[in-house]
Amino acid sequence: MKIPKSTLEQWQVLQAIVECGGYAQAAEALHRSQSSISYMVAKLQEQLGVELLEIDGRRARLTKNGEALLRKAREVLGASFQLEELAQSLISGWEAEIGIAVDSLFPVELLVQVLRDFEPVSKNTRVNLEETMLTGSADALIERRVDLAITSHVPPGFLGDVLMDIDFVAVAHPCHPLHALGRALEIDDLARALHIVVRDSASLTPRDHSWVSGGQRWSVNNPATRMELICNGLGFGWLAEHKMESQLADGTLKPLPLRVGQRRKLSLSLIVANPESAGPATCRLANLIRKVSAEGIKPRPPLCA
Repeated sequence: MKIPKSTLEQWQVLQAIVECGGYAQAAEALHRSQSSISYMVAKLQEQLGVELLEIDGRRARLTKNGEALLRKAREVLGASFQLEELAQSLISGWEAEIGIAVDSLFPVELLVQVLRDFEPVSKNTRVNLEETMLTGSADALIERRVDLAITSHVPPGFLGDVLMDIDFVAVAHPCHPLHALGRALEIDDLARALHIVVRDSASLTPRDHSWVSGGQRWSVNNPATRMELICNGLGFGWLAEHKMESQLADGTLKPLPLRVGQRRKLSLSLIVANPESAGPATCRLANLIRKVSAEGIKPRPPLCA
């Protein structure tokens, strides 16, 4: 026997009866007459050939069959509501997808805070996050792969808002031979030691960002790998100060006593790829990045609170 198709509206009514505790309460919540509520549920049960509700005192309760069917229907209802929300968002101009390239120097705590603030208002917008090194974010802008970029290099044809300065310190393990010299270091001392750097993730115009010319140099793709190598006595490097606070505190890393150039600085900027045509989601995310960067990390309540 072929079972007639039920409608989402019928299942929505059944769900309201269960959640509200009865026909009258559901009718009031849905702004419908009680007779129409009763008719829709009766029709649904007739179509399925299954009893969905039973009356227990003054409350309407699901039968075992009703529980099983409504559990599945809730999944469909949730998906249909998301589809409607997405359609309304697209009609209002809210983007279905945002691409953002973020330089690895941007503090991950701030990035998490930005995305936590954006998620509740994202209206089902998909976020594609591309993590980059050096001029990789600039590449993503030039190739039109992203709508937003946090970068230390503003490519020609783009304007950026400075978000923050990143301080770098030349460091090595306390037992590294450079520390054993016991004096102020010169550039020639560094040229005789192993320098560990991060490779540029850009493919269009990768740059050599080494601050020491000549000498032995190893390049790695991942900043975390460079950190581990230097922490384990392999070479030296200029590392972002905020990325190695714990290592400096516990003595795993020690600033090199350079006569000049021990500290360096880079600025991170936010670039909107097309500011004239940026959609509301892109603008909202950009504003959150500016706000969180300006305010810094704020204490957040525990997720389970």
